[in-house]
Amino acid sequence: MKPSLRLFDFSQKINYKNEILAGLTVAMTMMPESLSFAILAGFPPLMGLYAAFIMGLITSIFGGRPGLVSGGAGATVVVLIALMKSHGLEYVFAAVALAGVVQILVGLFKLGKFILLVPQPVMYGFVNGLAVIIFMAQLEQFKTVVNGQETWLSGTPLLIMAGLVALTIAIVIILPKFTKAVPPSLVAIIVVFALVLGFGIHTKTVRDIAAVSGGFPPFHIPAIPLSIDTLKIIFPYALIMAGVGLTEGLLTLNLVDEMTATRGNSNRECIAQGSANILNGFFSGMGGCPMIAQTLVNLSAGSRARLSGIIASLTILFIIFFGAPVIEKLPMAALTGVMIMVAISTFEWISFRIINKMPKQDVFVGILVALITIWLHNLALAVLIGVIISALVFAWESAKRIRARKYIDEAGVKHYEIYGPLFFGSVMAFNEKFDIAGDPEAVVIDFKDSRIADMSGIEALNKLTEKYRQAGKKLQLKHVSEDCVTLLKNAEGIINVNILEDPSYRVVVEK
Repeated sequence: MKPSLRLFDFSQKINYKNEILAGLTVAMTMMPESLSFAILAGFPPLMGLYAAFIMGLITSIFGGRPGLVSGGAGATVVVLIALMKSHGLEYVFAAVALAGVVQILVGLFKLGKFILLVPQPVMYGFVNGLAVIIFMAQLEQFKTVVNGQETWLSGTPLLIMAGLVALTIAIVIILPKFTKAVPPSLVAIIVVFALVLGFGIHTKTVRDIAAVSGGFPPFHIPAIPLSIDTLKIIFPYALIMAGVGLTEGLLTLNLVDEMTATRGNSNRECIAQGSANILNGFFSGMGGCPMIAQTLVNLSAGSRARLSGIIASLTILFIIFFGAPVIEKLPMAALTGVMIMVAISTFEWISFRIINKMPKQDVFVGILVALITIWLHNLALAVLIGVIISALVFAWESAKRIRARKYIDEAGVKHYEIYGPLFFGSVMAFNEKFDIAGDPEAVVIDFKDSRIADMSGIEALNKLTEKYRQAGKKLQLKHVSEDCVTLLKNAEGIINVNILEDPSYRVVVEK
């Protein structure tokens, strides 16, 4: 089936019942997570709901594929925690909008596919680090402020908080064994909420954190100085948020492609994400990206069109308008329990089962990325470091693969048959293969099982041929592939590698 680029695909019959029910279910599961992530980052809780509405609506209409659900996701929010602490909310809004611009540029230049080049060990480390951060952040809910100082809960308040959190976790774990018709996190929140209200249990609520009442997301231009210094502050965070959001989003898009046997449009998804984040920056949202858990809820509820995402977004807006008095009474214990389960489900437990089967360098990269994520609370920096280390490890391993088989034929010509790529990492090993002083008058380098990959490889050939020329010997290249020939020709104006006019030396390409 070819993907449709229209907003709605009328070639298929939409099951409106499934779409509406799926949308309502998604809204109920997205709301507690959006609130929890906003509180986690130190934002006003309403920012989480605004992000859920804006991200969900824009990406549902204009996104890369039906069925994908976006909202205020923890992966992108965690990136902004440090900026929030150091410079405040206005800089966060500016960074979110700038991240949207970056994402749109990625989509316009069709660079979405390159986001998926992140190695699997890096993804394991990133996801595991994120899970640990989310879990550790929930411990803050077990603290209280006494005489202006933050202390741990003790006595009865601690027992009540721990008991309600445990009940929430138990419901989330046990309920799916009996029915999957309703989201377990939603049922857990309702049950704990009813228990607290019904028995008048005194415990921390959302109202103790911040007020949630509000209307339509207000237009607001970030109040920050328009200067290069400001750009230097927000651009790293914007770039990191854009990268993390696109990585999470495109991985989720691929997952939905596999589950539905259809194909989405990654570049269109980048543009939709970017547009939604720009609106978040100017309409008081905390930004976000596609959410795997809500997407799976949406698909399992039978949604296959864009309508469910629109219904979910409008439902959240309705809650913002009329549901504030109820939301403010939600016990934090219920949201804490839900977020602990989110952390547990986010953690890639399979990474432990396959750790003894992975190469040592991959294990090192995964652990390093997780530690950097936990230590610095900077997910994208950890991913960037992991990608760089993985690339260097790959280059090192590839460099060790270069080999040379040597023999002298009946005519007295010495042949070097090269195996493995010739690039910056393998240049030194390549040069060590040749015995210029001891070689005969004619030498052939056979590239049948090799490739010249970059300018470092060309420069190595240039220097090698010059050494043979100075020694009064003739060097020939054989079986150079067409792409390598093009690379050599393109380099003629930079280095002297293809010296056909020199009578004492020539490069020959045999097809």
